[in-house]
Amino acid sequence: MKQTLFLLSLTLNCNLILGEDWPQFRGPDGQGHSRQKTLPLSWSETENIVWKVPISGSGWSSPVVQGNLIWLTSALDAGRSLRAVCLDLDSGKIIHNVEVFRTETPGTIHSKNSYASPTPLLEKDRVYLHYGTNGTACLSNNGQLVWKNQLKYNHGHGPGGSPILYEHSLIVSCDGTDIQYVTALDKNNGKILWKRPRQGRMAYSTPLVIEYSGRPQLISTGGDQVISYDPETGKEIWWLRYNGFSGVPRPVFGHGLIFVCSGYESPVLYAIRPNGTGDVTATHMVWRLSRGAPLNPSPILVGDEIYVVSDIGVATCLDARTGKIHWKKRIGGNFSASPLYGAERIYFLNEDGETTIVAPKTSFRELGKNNVQGRTLASLAVSGKSLLLRTDTHLYRIEEKTLE
Repeated sequence: MKQTLFLLSLTLNCNLILGEDWPQFRGPDGQGHSRQKTLPLSWSETENIVWKVPISGSGWSSPVVQGNLIWLTSALDAGRSLRAVCLDLDSGKIIHNVEVFRTETPGTIHSKNSYASPTPLLEKDRVYLHYGTNGTACLSNNGQLVWKNQLKYNHGHGPGGSPILYEHSLIVSCDGTDIQYVTALDKNNGKILWKRPRQGRMAYSTPLVIEYSGRPQLISTGGDQVISYDPETGKEIWWLRYNGFSGVPRPVFGHGLIFVCSGYESPVLYAIRPNGTGDVTATHMVWRLSRGAPLNPSPILVGDEIYVVSDIGVATCLDARTGKIHWKKRIGGNFSASPLYGAERIYFLNEDGETTIVAPKTSFRELGKNNVQGRTLASLAVSGKSLLLRTDTHLYRIEEKTLE
């Protein structure tokens, strides 16, 4: 029965993909893929900009879209005012700007982080928001509070990982400098359904739910290890240990392999078979990439290849099954945002407003470079034929104009 319900959930998610909603961090599948066949190839401050709207405060959450509504988060008053902002997709008009939490002690953050970095999550008429230890909440589409909760841990460098949904649960990884755990909240009221402590160092990654051999697994990257859980109960299924902390990239899944990044100080990309139980460190790693693995951008899997870009701008294309490197190319700039695949192209957005577009091929082919003004650490999102791009000051809707 559980498997039937899980497959039904996957079918519903596919229907969402066809409508090209972008309801969570890295899109409908959580892995950066868009089914859209037409997306812009070129833009600038004066070309193919449908609208450009200033966003008050600071925040590195990515925009999410459902229907005609765009949501993102922002922090004002040095992180004391944590807000949710809703815009109209057609016009860019701000519909709601809601203070969700008010705190006088927001804590410290890293210079590349913000107090509003986790990406919101949309489902039907609900908006789920996470600001790390400063609060987790649910709003209605009209901006009214449904519930609030506060998950206590010291995240050290500020909030990072985004929440995800599995059936009736809102799941968050909470890996602080003091305690580390993964927890599931009832999405209807915010009450804790399960909480699984773990040991390691701080981390900032977003989990991913996969299905393998008919069984759902919650893959959560933490400090010094990645762990697979039963998403219904929180029971550990398997774990793989490594040396790394402050991991940011979200896992990806394909070809029967989980791909995870270990984090600081020396990042490694691991390909892991998810069919084990208990400690699989010595048995289930298939291959690894030690040079060129990212600290912050997530990998992206397209066809038989997996693509990564390091924080210093070296992009690498590898065979997903074997780890064989097809090409490695410096594409320019420093990177934090995760890449996006759509319209048979891969979009890499660096931290200085420049997007490099490449063909998903086993030989390097650059298709274009485009620039906007401002700092860019949030990942791109898709709505219809448009890209949504967030800078430190504005949100852009980018779409190629068609000839009448």
